[in-house]
Amino acid sequence: MILLAFDSFKGCLSAQEACRAACLGAVAACPGERIVELPLSDGGEGLVSCVEQLLPLRQMKVKVHGPLMEPVEACYACSTDGRTAYMEMAAASGLTLVPQERRNPLRTTTYGVGEMMVDALRRGCECIVMGIGGSATCDAGQGMLQALEEGGWVQQRCRVMVACDVDNPLYGPHGAAYVFAPQKGATPKQVEELDRQLRLFAHRTEQAGVAVPELAYYPGAGAAGGLGYALLAYLKAELRPGIEIVLDLAGFDQLLAEADVVITGEGKSDEQTLMGKVAHGVMKRCQAAGVPVWLLSGAIDDPQGHLAQAFSRVVCINANDHRPMEQLLRPHVAMANLQQTVEQQLRFR
Repeated sequence: MILLAFDSFKGCLSAQEACRAACLGAVAACPGERIVELPLSDGGEGLVSCVEQLLPLRQMKVKVHGPLMEPVEACYACSTDGRTAYMEMAAASGLTLVPQERRNPLRTTTYGVGEMMVDALRRGCECIVMGIGGSATCDAGQGMLQALEEGGWVQQRCRVMVACDVDNPLYGPHGAAYVFAPQKGATPKQVEELDRQLRLFAHRTEQAGVAVPELAYYPGAGAAGGLGYALLAYLKAELRPGIEIVLDLAGFDQLLAEADVVITGEGKSDEQTLMGKVAHGVMKRCQAAGVPVWLLSGAIDDPQGHLAQAFSRVVCINANDHRPMEQLLRPHVAMANLQQTVEQQLRFR
């Protein structure tokens, strides 16, 4: 079986289109062989839409308070059995909900995130899977905790799994304030104040016996303005790379057990590919299972040879096409080149 597990080629092809083009090439090279298409995402922003491609879900809408406590209608999704909710914190407390001129992480809150979680709890959900990219906040999740307390979360806890693709600590030079707050509108002086507040919140949490000091340095504690820390400390959440959550939901390991080769790819592959992106997650599982994995991307930047060492094959689909980049990025051109490359590679495996 040939398993096609592609990410999107950003600005060019969706993951579905990439899989479709690769499938046409695979069919031409290997008629009669079983071919499985598995479009993937790393599960950051866009987690819900990604999961909707893999599972049957029901859309939910709830009125919550936005980042500046203004009314917002947040959307999330539930499994058909009602036990699992899939949501993104950005639906309630995202940066895109705050006009440029009003962005100030000293004022924004995660209160609406807590309200969204309470709504899922009241609907009977026993597990929440949450993506925490794209936040407007730096309140260490204190707004969320307030809403959860007011909503009776303490009496009815449920399992929380978090898609987190950063490894920053809560505070310090690599923490939530210094690294992310400037992107959310904070001035240098505000960054210092935010970092002080994050430290103070961690200290209070430790004094209350809720967390040990080391938790503030846990990879991902600084994600979403410290929301990662609150989820870890108060809700005992599990923080995992988004691609790992998506691969589990897709039943990737079960498919991998039947695969003779896996082909993955993305728009451009470079050193960042090996930092938790889709192709990296696919490669790690293939290596563990002893299944060859090929990387076919629109562009390859691998001066140190790290990609060549990690994947069984690394191929640029545009290597023999010398047209200008603006033409190579046209969807029909990219699909044709991907189809042709897959066919060629499979004929010579």
